Amino acid sequence: MKPVPWVLAIGGFIGLVASFVLTIEKIALLKDPFYVPTCSINPVLSCGSIMKTAQAEVFGFPNPLLGIAGFAVVTTVGVLLLAGVTLPRWVWLGLQVGVTLGVLFVHWLIIQSLYEIGALCPYCMVVWAVTIPIFWYTTLRNVRPTFQYHSVVLILWYLLIAGGILQAFWFYWSTLV
Repeated sequence: MKPVPWVLAIGGFIGLVASFVLTIEKIALLKDPFYVPTCSINPVLSCGSIMKTAQAEVFGFPNPLLGIAGFAVVTTVGVLLLAGVTLPRWVWLGLQVGVTLGVLFVHWLIIQSLYEIGALCPYCMVVWAVTIPIFWYTTLRNVRPTFQYHSVVLILWYLLIAGGILQAFWFYWSTLV
């Protein structure tokens, strides 16, 4: 069986859950500015410090609301595909536009987290982790290349991000050893 329906359904659901949890955490932080989110673990893994930045509300509302809407669509498309529904071309093109904007936004947020804010949000990293294969497999499905080693691209992509995380927080990581 082709991976696209599964990647969309499972990845979309995981992204939806992470976005929902981030929204709940943001609401709790808005109610109580001294609230410590469950994902604030140490100086580097600190959702609270990220949630208080301008980058966390790029369009004037909390970013996780975009995730709730976007991942709900992705999950729905995945479930429809698993049910055997054939989607028209315009749905695939719309999904491609959405996931492309999503992956670009996620990478902007990665750069902001690593080099501007100086903290990582575990729930945000879950969103990063699922957005990349959702984008990649949607693109592969729409372009239809005869590309045998599709998972290698994902592994390299994740390794680049992990390398960026190691580099950005090397001083902190080196103190743990």
